[in-house]
Amino acid sequence: MGGNGYLAVYIGGLFIGNQRFVHKKSSLRFFDGLTWLFQIIMFLTLGLLVDPHELIPIAGAGILIGLFMIIVSRPFSVFILLSPFRKINFKSKLFVSWVGLRGAVPIIFATYPWMSGIPQARMMFNIVFFITILSLVLQGSSIPFVARLLKLTLPSSDKPKLKEFDIDLPEDIKSSISEITVTEEMLQKGRKLMDITLPEQTLAVMVKRKDHFFVPRGNTKLETGDTVLLIADNEEIMRETYKKLGINNEP
Repeated sequence: MGGNGYLAVYIGGLFIGNQRFVHKKSSLRFFDGLTWLFQIIMFLTLGLLVDPHELIPIAGAGILIGLFMIIVSRPFSVFILLSPFRKINFKSKLFVSWVGLRGAVPIIFATYPWMSGIPQARMMFNIVFFITILSLVLQGSSIPFVARLLKLTLPSSDKPKLKEFDIDLPEDIKSSISEITVTEEMLQKGRKLMDITLPEQTLAVMVKRKDHFFVPRGNTKLETGDTVLLIADNEEIMRETYKKLGINNEP
């Protein structure tokens, strides 16, 4: 159709990423790993096109252009484009302005004039590559510092990840899943699952004992060290479950 392939892939990703489909989270993890693999290959290939000696003569122009884009051009465009969004405050806009990292896309686009034989295309490619490196080093390394400086950091999540059960619930399901390790204190009233006090909205759906997984029933005898997968209606019920079991850390 004569369109831009990169833009088509980007729009397609936006469309598919906002749809609901089976095994979405598993697919995202798979393609995330695949993306990192191809990024490594891509940057390695692009690096083979660069002669470090050719970057020295254009370093001055690259620094000036890069600083102009970082300090003037990027913030100006961000503040203009985000001006209709009143809920985004000044600090957030400033942070968005700072994290506009240059990546592989401008370097790839810079190869087009070079492959077409346009005069000075090699110099253009070197300048774009230099600006990309400058952006990654200057902005990329300072993102955590800038976030703390603008007080935009989020508190770290204390929610433990599932270690023994690789399970993800679909995004539209609001249930909470967690795993607990059976202790001797939990078995004081009895060693059967029915002897452990759980809220009505909480179910023990699977048990891992050493290398063996099985679905428990009410009369299933638990052992110290067993890992039990729990599912509750919501986070509040799961916190209540933890309290009844005498577990201090929240799910």
